Amino acid sequence: MRERLYRLLVGRIPGIRDRYIRVRKEHKGRLQAFLYLLWLNIQYYLFFRRSLKTPVGCAVYEEIPLFQHAPESSRTWTESPEDFAERLKKYDVVSFDVFDTLLFRCCEQPTDVFYFVGMVLRYPDFKQMRVEAERKARKKKQLENGTVEITLSELWDILSKDTGIPKAEGMQAELEWEKRCCYANPYMQTVIRHLQKQKKRMFAVSDMYLGKQFLVPLLESCGYTGFSDILASCDFGKSKCDGGLYQILRERLGDGKSCVHIGDHRYADYFQAIRHGLAAFHYPNVNQMGAPYRVRDLSLMTGSIYRGLVNARLYAGGERISREYEYGYIYGGLFVIGYCRFIHACRKQLAADKILFFSRDGWLLQKVYQVLYPAEKDDTVYAYWSRYAAVKLSAGYYRQEYLQRFLTHKADQHIPLQKIVESMELSDMLDPLCRSVGAAPETELTNKNIKAVTDYFIKEYGQILLHYKKQREAGKIYYKQLLAGCRSVAAVDIGWAGSGALMLDYMVNREWKLSCSVFGILAGTSSCYTPHSDSFEPFFTDGFLKSYLYSQQENRDLWKYHDPAQKHNLYWELLLGAPEGSFQGFYPRSDGSIELRVKPLPEYAPQIREIHKGAMGFVKQFLTAEQRLGFCFSISGRDAYAPMIPVLNRKNKKFAEGLEAFLDETNIG
Repeated sequence: MRERLYRLLVGRIPGIRDRYIRVRKEHKGRLQAFLYLLWLNIQYYLFFRRSLKTPVGCAVYEEIPLFQHAPESSRTWTESPEDFAERLKKYDVVSFDVFDTLLFRCCEQPTDVFYFVGMVLRYPDFKQMRVEAERKARKKKQLENGTVEITLSELWDILSKDTGIPKAEGMQAELEWEKRCCYANPYMQTVIRHLQKQKKRMFAVSDMYLGKQFLVPLLESCGYTGFSDILASCDFGKSKCDGGLYQILRERLGDGKSCVHIGDHRYADYFQAIRHGLAAFHYPNVNQMGAPYRVRDLSLMTGSIYRGLVNARLYAGGERISREYEYGYIYGGLFVIGYCRFIHACRKQLAADKILFFSRDGWLLQKVYQVLYPAEKDDTVYAYWSRYAAVKLSAGYYRQEYLQRFLTHKADQHIPLQKIVESMELSDMLDPLCRSVGAAPETELTNKNIKAVTDYFIKEYGQILLHYKKQREAGKIYYKQLLAGCRSVAAVDIGWAGSGALMLDYMVNREWKLSCSVFGILAGTSSCYTPHSDSFEPFFTDGFLKSYLYSQQENRDLWKYHDPAQKHNLYWELLLGAPEGSFQGFYPRSDGSIELRVKPLPEYAPQIREIHKGAMGFVKQFLTAEQRLGFCFSISGRDAYAPMIPVLNRKNKKFAEGLEAFLDETNIG
């Protein structure tokens, strides 16, 4: 009977089984776990919560409700650190919690540090064993001494026996990685500096198995000095949670001294402090604040670092960041680091002499690449090239591409013939066209008249090519200088097919005879929703093109998810596009020089710069974290795409509406 009940409630649905096992591993009581299991089954069978079918972290695409009404950072502790320090002046003594208040970890959860420890100890499933050993140690201490406050040494007495890891080696590894992961909360750093100027007496108080002997140098390494004392629960067998540590603190204050405590734990740092005669301020935990809006569908350690840094940046306090900065920081930062590292690896594989970052979409990428690889700065070029310019220059060979770009794709878009001909830079052919097809300049291009219009241009194609002859010659001058001394180059674009690199290769080698191999590197290629999605597939097979985020060969789930019709391309392009108009082409001047003609500066250029500022802010903080940790993360294309999925989800339409004004396809593409 018991086995049948288990199979009925637990065994049938993988997501329910996974959630129930997680609760049992947390050592909840049997009754509590059973009630939770019953609730899961009711939600699934009676209220049709089919999302419970999927185990935690295994959903293909997370449906996270983003904060849509204002910048997410508007939810943070809004008081400036200077004003907060001023409020603390009236107290004789100020006490601070240590972890998640004075110090942040670059990973999301405290226990995520154990992944790094297990990594260097080469011990699988170390995190789970470390958590279990701590539980055993606290239970043992409770039975023997009536307190759950343990030392790291007592914890490792148990863990060493359970695992076989030498105690001294394991403790050293854990202390080392705890130190590497910690850094100063910039908000509290400013508060501390102001209090020090006031010569305010300060304490640090922590419920932790790491004692004063470790906390003093840890705080000093993060820039915190001048504390009257540091009280750790493991040194006294008493904690903030049970109130005992506050009693010790009050004894050290002296008679009649007022004290205020600041910390992130609502019960231990706020209610218990007040209960024991202190004033208190609850400083919200940054990871708890950010958790509802952070994606979890990333690889384990990259995801932890990503979420930890984002939550700290948004919720440390004192600053409301613009929506545009947040967009670049949250959704662009991880992507541009990963993409630039992919570009670097491709360059080495291809033995490319230079990297050409195509204009507009290569603007931010070049800057980030130079930050990551400063020794290669002279080998990176912001190269003026665009699909608009390319189809004009290569029209002699890629005739169908030219006709599709200027005619086929514009049919039934309410565009008059005059505007279409002007966009082709063939204004002198307008009257002959109108006479040939029996239309007026204001006649719109439709599926009814497009064949006649196309037939006219095919008939007069030689004249079209003559119109672009000088542009082809000007382009040769530009690229001959740009490619001087190069045998091969990697051309970088965001995507979404590869025509830019393909057309440049044609012009460089077959039209201009510059003898320089061109390879294409894309953020993403045509998705399954793109018409003729297989058009460029052969070029991935022979290695001419490489794609980072997805392709038919890799991350096929994203290849099947990414939908240009839902503006997915544009939201990605918005992360990278330069604060300048799109490139129109190469035009000769009368003095023999050439003009690189771009459209006028878009009115939203300041917002674009703010997006770039946000992405670059994440890059710098991520690199700082890597420097502390001592190694670089390999950011897969799947990880880089994951944070963007909630933005593209229709359920977050209101969030996306805040960015719609910048998604002008003419300017962005």
